[in-house]
Amino acid sequence: MIKVLKFLRRINLKTIIFNFRYFPFKTAIKFPVLISSNVFLYKTKGRVIINAPIKTALIQIGYGAIGIADFKRSRAIWEVYGDVVFNGRAFIMHGCKINVAKNAELIIGDDFNMSTECALVAAKKIEIGNHSGISWESLVMDTDFHHIADETGEVFNHPKEIIIGDNVWVACKCTILKGAVIPSGSVVAANSLVTKKLSGENSIFGGNPMRVLKTDIKWWY
Repeated sequence: MIKVLKFLRRINLKTIIFNFRYFPFKTAIKFPVLISSNVFLYKTKGRVIINAPIKTALIQIGYGAIGIADFKRSRAIWEVYGDVVFNGRAFIMHGCKINVAKNAELIIGDDFNMSTECALVAAKKIEIGNHSGISWESLVMDTDFHHIADETGEVFNHPKEIIIGDNVWVACKCTILKGAVIPSGSVVAANSLVTKKLSGENSIFGGNPMRVLKTDIKWWY
């Protein structure tokens, strides 16, 4: 009974709005996505697609906290015009921002964890594999937002998709920019900048400039 009451407290108005906006009734009534009352549902356009058996609380947005979380002054933001695809369980913590432009895709693998105050910004495509995680205050962004042209007037800084493999850990305060490809089984060291395709699975990448710090590694939560 106590567990039921605790769950019912989490079915707030934002959770109801989100589920019935994005899913047919038979799916929405199961509340596969829980939305914290602290989440700002700025734009709920586009589509949310779940490629997994539908379960209550399969995806949770805006919950959880670590020591740097500020619940009084920060909140998560959902600004979506394109497609967000969940391939399984996802836990996106307090203060995270999700921004997906029209005709863009954000694909999130199964067993995904994203710590507090992170941002995913997709103007073309961001794809994250299974069993991957992103630590606090990290940014993943496939666009420069502003156009830059060469001497002929041709724009050359178009958005480029980002691919993060399976079982990847992006440590705190990392910036993953357009064109980045992170191999499966890898760790990106804290405060790193990734702007290109990295080579070598099961490696630690870090430093400035980016380089392989160690190979043949294994990591787990």
